Amino acid sequence: MAVAAAFTFAEPLAYLAAAVVAVPLFKRLGLGSVIGYLAAGVAIGPAGLALVADDERVLHVAELGVVLLLFLIGLELQPSRLWSMRRDIFGLGTLQVVASTAALAGMFALSGFDARIATVAGAGLALSSTAFAMQILQERGHSTLPFGRRAFSILLLQDMAIVPLLTLVSLLAARGGEQPQSLGEAATEVAAVAGAVALVVFTGRFLLNPVFRILAGAHAREIMTAAGLLVVLGAAGVMQSVGISMALGAFLAGVLLSESNFRHTLEADLEPFRGLLLGLFFMSVGMTLNIAVLIDSWHIVLGFALATLAIKGLILYGASRLFGSGNADALLISATLPQGGEFAFVLFAAAVAGGLFTQQLASILSAVVIVTMALTPVITAAFDRVIAELRERGVAATAFESFEETRANVLIIGFGRFGRMVAQMLEAEGIGITAIDNSPQRIREAAKIGVKVYYGDATRADVLRAAGAGEARLIALCMESQPTMRKSIEIIRADFPGARLFCRARDRLHAAELIRTGVEFQIRETVESGLVFGRHALLELGIPAERVREVEEHVRRLDLERLALEAQGDTEGSLELLHMPAPPSRSSRGSDEAA
Repeated sequence: MAVAAAFTFAEPLAYLAAAVVAVPLFKRLGLGSVIGYLAAGVAIGPAGLALVADDERVLHVAELGVVLLLFLIGLELQPSRLWSMRRDIFGLGTLQVVASTAALAGMFALSGFDARIATVAGAGLALSSTAFAMQILQERGHSTLPFGRRAFSILLLQDMAIVPLLTLVSLLAARGGEQPQSLGEAATEVAAVAGAVALVVFTGRFLLNPVFRILAGAHAREIMTAAGLLVVLGAAGVMQSVGISMALGAFLAGVLLSESNFRHTLEADLEPFRGLLLGLFFMSVGMTLNIAVLIDSWHIVLGFALATLAIKGLILYGASRLFGSGNADALLISATLPQGGEFAFVLFAAAVAGGLFTQQLASILSAVVIVTMALTPVITAAFDRVIAELRERGVAATAFESFEETRANVLIIGFGRFGRMVAQMLEAEGIGITAIDNSPQRIREAAKIGVKVYYGDATRADVLRAAGAGEARLIALCMESQPTMRKSIEIIRADFPGARLFCRARDRLHAAELIRTGVEFQIRETVESGLVFGRHALLELGIPAERVREVEEHVRRLDLERLALEAQGDTEGSLELLHMPAPPSRSSRGSDEAA
């Protein structure tokens, strides 16, 4: 029994050890984490050290990584964001997917493959790797440039396209010799699918926000994480029960929660599960690769890989030019997105499960994807030289032009009475804000006045990152809790050093502490209201307005001097200034001098 337990325990150790060794190594080589996971799977699978016995069982569990990935993609697809990018997403992106699928399917059909197999193979290779391409763009600092944003739009459409493509695989697999359904059976199946979709939509639209609001009130982070997993797996299970891909249910749930107050917290909570399970999925795919078949078919793999890179590159270049990109931008897009992507493995695995592909064909096509990924960094480096030549000749003078956003990106943390006034000032100038708070009550109060506030914990770097702290030009810490603000400042300074910090101070001691930490701006929450109150009191007592202004200037100056001394630890010097009277009125001094 002990031996059996040790053997069972050895399998997860093999997965973890292989990933820990392979992924950093391949990332250091510039090939990306996806290829690292695939290589790790080959190493521990039947073709390598044979450390894992049942790769099919692991693959079924690892498919949950794809389900979570699609849920998180759905979370990003807010209607407002889709609308602003609609031309590039639904125009350029759709053109690329359709044209690439048709051209690559034609290539496979001319090579002698059945039309159904050619269609699925072409569709799989038409999709680029979102993780791979975005990593290249971010590492090179191109993700915010015009061509980087256009490339992201194409990737976004490809991510959405996986859902109908998975459905297409199911339909094509179902045509493999089965008797056609009767009209009654077909109508029943359609009704079941419609009912499942309606159930997911109704739950996401009307039930999830109130449930998450109740759970947030319990302040138990693990329960929020469990609820997020329950939503994803529940929606996936409902869709699977009527014969539709689990991915569709997860995707629908993500879209329905994209406008939820709890979107950022859900994204931060589920991201680690998504990363681990998706890595496990890629390793499982790697274990299914038949090395003997690849060695025997190396010329086929290399030929299809080079043809895929050339066909997709030409289509990407032409489509980008058609939608208004300059010559250099179109070249850079075609150099960044010609590879096959992680969703190809999903489609090929679904095709094998449906009996459409043999395992040998799936291994060959998966190897084609891997080769295209491995060649992409080389292509990108070569295109950098081409762009440099074009720039020298003046052909690509505007290829790398960038521009500042017309509106500042401000993250407000804490949406009580103080944060609400800050938001009002910024929005009055048309500056966009993102607000987060950990109080469901304050979130409800903000919703009553038409302000969207997200639920989030300011002491978690993953939540701050999901809320946009990495891109924010200014972060306003308006919460009441000093320990929470202290920890949040530490995290922001460590993980988001580019953001300027503006902080609300509870009192003088807190303000002095904030000055010592080096925040860009701090103010006590009562100082301005106290000065205004005192000003009106003096006016009511008959003090001339000019004298009131002088007294206010004097108090402000002394307050700043005292705060500077307290920040240096000189409390006694600060107290000496506390009761210093204002100097005589300037008008009275002028009269005395004249006399």
